[in-house]
Amino acid sequence: MNWTLAVPELVLGLSGLAILGVGVLPKANTHFACAMAAIGAFLLTAVLVLGAPEGTGFGGQIVSDAFSRFTRVLILIGAAAGVALSLDFNAKEGMDRFEYPVLLVFATLGMLVMVSANDLMALYIGIELLSLSLYVVAAFNRDNERSAEAGLKYFVLGALASGLLLYGSSLVYGFTGTTNFDRIADALSDPTRASPGLIVGMVFIITGLAFKVSAVPFHMWTPDVYEGAPTPVTAFFAAAPKIAAIALFARVLGGPFGDLAGQWQQVIVVISMLSMVLGAFAAIGQENIKRLMAYSSIGHVGFALVGLAAASEAGMRGLLVYMVIYLLMNLGAFAVLVAMRRQGRAVENVTDLAGLARTDLSMAVWMAIFMFSMAGIPPLAGFFGKMFVFKAAIDSGLWTLAIVGVLASVVSAFYYLRIVKVMFFDESAGALDARPAALSFVMTASGLFTTLFFLYPAPLVAAAAAAVASILG
Repeated sequence: MNWTLAVPELVLGLSGLAILGVGVLPKANTHFACAMAAIGAFLLTAVLVLGAPEGTGFGGQIVSDAFSRFTRVLILIGAAAGVALSLDFNAKEGMDRFEYPVLLVFATLGMLVMVSANDLMALYIGIELLSLSLYVVAAFNRDNERSAEAGLKYFVLGALASGLLLYGSSLVYGFTGTTNFDRIADALSDPTRASPGLIVGMVFIITGLAFKVSAVPFHMWTPDVYEGAPTPVTAFFAAAPKIAAIALFARVLGGPFGDLAGQWQQVIVVISMLSMVLGAFAAIGQENIKRLMAYSSIGHVGFALVGLAAASEAGMRGLLVYMVIYLLMNLGAFAVLVAMRRQGRAVENVTDLAGLARTDLSMAVWMAIFMFSMAGIPPLAGFFGKMFVFKAAIDSGLWTLAIVGVLASVVSAFYYLRIVKVMFFDESAGALDARPAALSFVMTASGLFTTLFFLYPAPLVAAAAAAVASILG
């Protein structure tokens, strides 16, 4: 069994049960204590992940390697920040219930299982544990119709994606006789032996995973869920689950189906192109900033998939570097969105940021940095993220994909720069409420990384290279 490989997951699961047990005690308000306990559990688990041994366990279901270690730490950082962003917001919106951090703990546990999966069944269990938790937190503001609608839409479409993923897994099992990634890879070591039925099964699996990363044309749930869910929930959606789903994409296509790159590469190219183009153009007319960020996330998924489409070690490395940069600049931007409150009421329109530089210069500067970085303007981190994936695409001969990506970046710069223009040049819409220390910390930490990444990117690039080597090696 080699259960020591799953110590981080076991600790996180037991922490979730402990928080649940404390939460049901007849106390006046345990939300803050439970939330802080969840953040502590995430940080403790990250330390355990860094010291976890390598190998496979549980009958080959779970693998611990450099790739899972890299992505698990990222997920835990994103999850801890997601809980931190909710502390003040949930109290002011009447959602300060202990169930919230418990659900995020179990969602994070599902993500850790996902990125450590070495079998289609373990993969599915991780995805379902994540999904069931996210369905509930999307509708967590039960007195708000938009939140309830967001949860219902995500549940219905998520169930469809789950069915597609299971159907694809059953076809792969039927044509290879196994669900284990290593054995599937051995069965497909000669691509000429891959039957049409197996290829169809692989396409269904890609479809299920594309839904989880909200790639076009499986993105339809994203704008409505991002807009309707409470803002800290939206921040969590846009951070940790995206990392987990993209990492799972890389492990599945780079591992068991690595020798079938000729079959899946064009599918990923098309999905990437469509995501970049739709993300660039659909966000232009958006007035709700959460909906705008939803289309922005679709576009960024397209950019990340450029690295996967390259089907090379450099492309995979660029994919991981891009997702680290995306995680941190996205968390910073959502910290600003969570801080958008005026006279005790949450505001969500782009125009609500008007004149922010006159009333809160530091927050306006950080938001401008995040917007410039998302647009890919040097020397900010976002520029280097795009450079890595575009260079990998060019080296693999995917010139059209790289050109579409560059043009999509130019178009998307319009709505990012519009936000900067509104903050610095429009008449003030009134001062926002004072923001709590947790939001200021997330903004500052993310902003410093985004600004100073170019000074010393080597450690991150080296860690990403080691992670990729463990699944392609």
